[in-house]
Amino acid sequence: MKKQSRRTAMKLFAALAASGSILSALPAKAAGTARKWWTPTSMDAMTALRTRRSVRSYTSQDVSEEQINELLGAAMSAPSAGNEQPWEFVVIRDKNILSQVKRINKYAGYAAKSPVSILVCGDLERDKFGGYWIEDVSAATQNILLAAHAMGLGAVWTGIYPMTDRVEKFRDLVKLPEHIVPMALVVIGHPKKAHKAVNRFKPERIHKDTFKG
Repeated sequence: MKKQSRRTAMKLFAALAASGSILSALPAKAAGTARKWWTPTSMDAMTALRTRRSVRSYTSQDVSEEQINELLGAAMSAPSAGNEQPWEFVVIRDKNILSQVKRINKYAGYAAKSPVSILVCGDLERDKFGGYWIEDVSAATQNILLAAHAMGLGAVWTGIYPMTDRVEKFRDLVKLPEHIVPMALVVIGHPKKAHKAVNRFKPERIHKDTFKG
């Protein structure tokens, strides 16, 4: 019954993903199953996509474990090649660790003032298709950014892979095994100020049927 309830929840979730009242539309048992890994937010997908900005300054307010789990649930909902799901996540709250980010990436010193950061990694032992872990883990990272914005948080993607020095230093910093590759550090917090949406639509970069420069 549990497997059937979960399948029902997943099917209805996919069908109603654009709705703001998904859980209310589910049967009671299926809603209970879905609620364990997904909680609705007040922002629809297109609004989140169009208004997301990189946020690098944060208030002193903490980010709860529940919020972190929401972000990680969004990350793990990303598509992956052959459904390989080659991701691993290190949630970093230790101020001593966050304060050392600047020596690895001088452009990410603000991590020291964030309440939490998520190190998004690829597991090479789960990479079944010869390198697609990069796209998979990138999709998971983007999901974190969008989910954070939808939840009223601010986040920014700071790059690690493929810069060898950053990869090795982050690996040492959080004691990653050799088959785990750090892809990105997502720095997260409550935004210190509001950010205006920017229209980045450029029709001149759209090509029909064949590329025309």
